[in-house]
Order: sequence, then structure tokens, then C-alpha cells
Amino acid sequence: MSKGSTTTSTTIFLLAAVSALSPNSVSTAFSLVSPSAATSSVPASAGAAFTSTASSSSCSLLHSRRKHCNYHHDTANARIQKSFLLLSSNANQQDTTDDEDDNPYAELQKDYPDLEFINYNDPEYRVDRGMGDDDLDENYLLAATNDGKDDDDETLVEIERMREERRRKNDEYQFETYHANVLRGGEVCLGEWTVFQTDTFMGEDVVKGRSKEAMGVPRLLRWDKVLKVVSRGSKIVVDNTMDKEDKDWMRVDGERIVHEERLATLDDFPSLMARSDDEEVEELLWEEEEVLHVEKTYWPREMSSLDFRGAGGNMCVGNAYTICDAIPLIKNEGPECNVSERHVGPFCEMRSEVGLQSDYMRFRVKLDYALLDKDETSADATAPPPLHLRTLTICRETLDGYWPNPADNEEIGTSEDDSKASESSVRRKNQKTITETLFGPPGAPGGLYDPPPVGSEERAVENYMLLDFEGGATLLLPHRLDQNTEDSLGWVTSMDWTPGKIRYQVDRKVLGGTKLKGLKTLELSEVQSEDADTWRPRDGGANMRQ
Repeated sequence: MSKGSTTTSTTIFLLAAVSALSPNSVSTAFSLVSPSAATSSVPASAGAAFTSTASSSSCSLLHSRRKHCNYHHDTANARIQKSFLLLSSNANQQDTTDDEDDNPYAELQKDYPDLEFINYNDPEYRVDRGMGDDDLDENYLLAATNDGKDDDDETLVEIERMREERRRKNDEYQFETYHANVLRGGEVCLGEWTVFQTDTFMGEDVVKGRSKEAMGVPRLLRWDKVLKVVSRGSKIVVDNTMDKEDKDWMRVDGERIVHEERLATLDDFPSLMARSDDEEVEELLWEEEEVLHVEKTYWPREMSSLDFRGAGGNMCVGNAYTICDAIPLIKNEGPECNVSERHVGPFCEMRSEVGLQSDYMRFRVKLDYALLDKDETSADATAPPPLHLRTLTICRETLDGYWPNPADNEEIGTSEDDSKASESSVRRKNQKTITETLFGPPGAPGGLYDPPPVGSEERAVENYMLLDFEGGATLLLPHRLDQNTEDSLGWVTSMDWTPGKIRYQVDRKVLGGTKLKGLKTLELSEVQSEDADTWRPRDGGANMRQ
């Protein structure tokens, strides 16, 4: 195709380009050269100007700090973007000069005419989030073409087909990454769960005991017993037959991820089972309330690749992940709806989880929200009541086959001298590091590293809590989620944790109103712990530039 600038025709060409990137790759939205060629031929200073780049590059922050952003249909470390290039051939020289003055990439475009550059600061720039939103303005596209002819509809259909194909490939990538990296391909995870219960659901008499200065903020009551929990997740095959007529069928369409979390038994403590037969070992007894708490699910019963669309609230990026499940206030008895509608509230319960892992350790938080009893009985879908935090669970886990607490990993001595028979030794060599990382002093150094925007001071006081936990972790979370207003700001849960040389902060940002299950972004910040104060953001709380 000849370039429009070389002719006098008034034809406008509409070029639709889609780019799906694997991690650490660099490509372009529309290019006549291969990704590798583009990488080697473009100077490093132009890297941020590519239409599509790895997220770690496009969101880089000052040397040692990196911030990975994940959008609704993005891969864990890569963006999927769709670009539309309108080329008009009747532009005069003056228009060209004006465009060059407004275009920060004008010089680069001259040197690399085959590449398309997009200014992300342009207010007209839009990104497809895979949420069913009308980010692709069809009226705009139709108006941009000649007279809205029949082939315009065909163009839009083809564009949407390409978009959906890339969404499905990203669904597959997220599905496989979550199973391989977060669930470790089905490995067993051993952990200690500390449960905090809010006083919100304990009756008005208890609520009246709150401080007068913080009547709207719930108190957290810690359970006396620490739960010992065994967790794992694995794949199952529900349909391995491929429809030959369905060219869009993918292997993951016939697979599901199932989770299992259960309270530990004596069989999960080899050191106890190794004791002599004449020594009595107290049986592990769990209360009914503890059993029911662990049985609560924070994920779809059988998680499919489609559940990793933004509307479902499930996603992973780098060392972080989030999962979510909810119970609708009004059950939809009608025909199966689309992806977006299936995850729209209002809800009577919602449970979400945010986690970070590093090598052989994992730190995650489970948030359980529900309607108040008085609200549930009289709830109206047209004016839904807010969800309130019911329980908060901190999970400290290890992924190397041993329990986090050294007392649970003791190896009984085997000396001939009976006086030394009770001596024990810790099997794990890195136990000191694990103890300091998971059970060390509470709170992240200096507080939350990069506080996100939460709205006005009044909204922050009425809806949010900032908490410090043992293991050097700080958590910002909403304790009240309003469902009756379409708040454009939405809600955010942030967790800051430093398991070693790297300090992590993950931000789960969701939509407002009845779409609060749907993700806007899942963002991960990484900074070398020793340099964290040097590169600490000073912007007063700002969303990542998209």
C-alpha cells in the first residue's frame, strides 16, 4: 500500500492492528519488520514510544524501581493493545508542520516510518480492557470512513474478531501462568492463618463500644487459635474433545482449575508421626467455626480461562496475584449472559484475595465482605446496601514442604542415651530467614510505600483502614463497599511486603457501584529494599498512567 502522503487522493485508509506480547518481548502495533528487528534497529531512548511494550518497560520508575501494570485483558508482563491508524492523503504541508509540532515522536517517525507511535498522554487514546466497555467507539469509526457503507460493518466485525482472539489468548496465558507460578503446578502449600473478625456483625451493643472518634471504623478481634492449613490447586479436564468445526477451540477450554484448602491433620506433621508408639500425641481438634471459615471459597468452583477476564476479578502479574468470588443479591434465572453481565452485582457476599510470593514463601490476605443481617432481609437491587468487612485472614505460608513455624518441623533425636532422646533439631536450614520474614516486627518500613488515591478525606475515613501486620507487612483496604453509586474512583486494596532484597507492593483496583467485582488494574511495584526510601514516590498518591 502506498503511503497517503505521496498521492492527491482523499481516500482514508483504516488499518487495524493487534499486538499480543509474551513476557519480556518488544513489538509494535503495526510494523513491516519482525519484533527482533525492531528491537535491534530502534535506539533505547525510543523504547517507550512503541505502541506496545512490555509493562516493566512502559511503567519503569527511576532505575531500581519497577512497576508492572496489568489491564483487564493484558498478559502478566505484557500489554495487548489495539490501534487504529488513520492515514489521510489530502493533508497540506501546513497541516503536516502543525502535526509535527504537536507530535513528540515526529522525529522518530521520520527515521522509522514503518512503525506506529502513540502518545499515551493524548486524551483521545483509549485501550480495550476486555470488560465489554464501549472503548471502541463504533460511531467514531463509522464517521471516520467515507459514507458508512456496507463494508464498514464488515470492518467492525473483523476488528472485533481480532480483539476477541487476542483476549482469548491472554485468557489462556493468565490461566496457565496462575497454575504454574501461583499454584506451582499443584504443589502443596503449608501455612498458618491468623483470623481477625470485625465487630460489625456482633450486634449493636458491641458496636456502641467503639471510640467516639471512630464510630464508623470496625474493631478487629483476633482469634485465639492460629489455624494450620494445607492448600493446593490443580487442573482437571472436563472436556478433551475438540470440535473440528470450531476453529476457535483451545485446549484450555476443556480444562479447569480447582482449589483445595483444609485444616491440617496429624498426617500433615511427619515429626509427630515419627514418635514412638508408646508416646501419646494429642489429636488435632478444630471447632466447627474454624472448619467453616476454611471452607469458604475465594474463587470460582471450577476456574476457567474465561474467569481471568477483568470482569471476574482474577489476575496475576509478576510475583502477585488476586482472585475473587461473589454471591449475587438477586440470582439471575434467565439465559446465560455475557462475561461482563455475569459478574455484575449487586452482591450479598463478596470474597477477594491478594497475595505476594517470593521463592519459598507466600504472604496473602483474604477479605470476606457481606451485607448486614438487617440489610439482607430488606435489600433492594435498585438501591443495594453496602458490603461490610466480616473477616480478614492473614496467611503466612511456605512452599518447600515444611511448616513456617519451626516448632512444627522438629526432628526427633535418636540417641541411645534416653536423656537426649527429647532433643530435636530444625530440619530447614533457612528457618531464621523465614521466621524474620513471616513473623518479624509489624508494618512495612515507613508505612505503605506508594499510597494510592482513595478519594476525599471523608471517603477515606468512612471506608478505609490502614493496618500493620507481623512480617513487615502493611495493608490498605476498604472495610465498607458502597454498591448504590457508580463511583468512577472505584476501590483499591494495597499490600506492602518485603521478603528479602526486593520490596513489593501490589494494588488491586476495582470498579465502583455494582461492578465492584471487576478489575480496573492489578499493579505491582518492585524496588530494591535498601534503596526504597531513595525512590519512594512523592506524588501524594496517583494512579498509574495508562
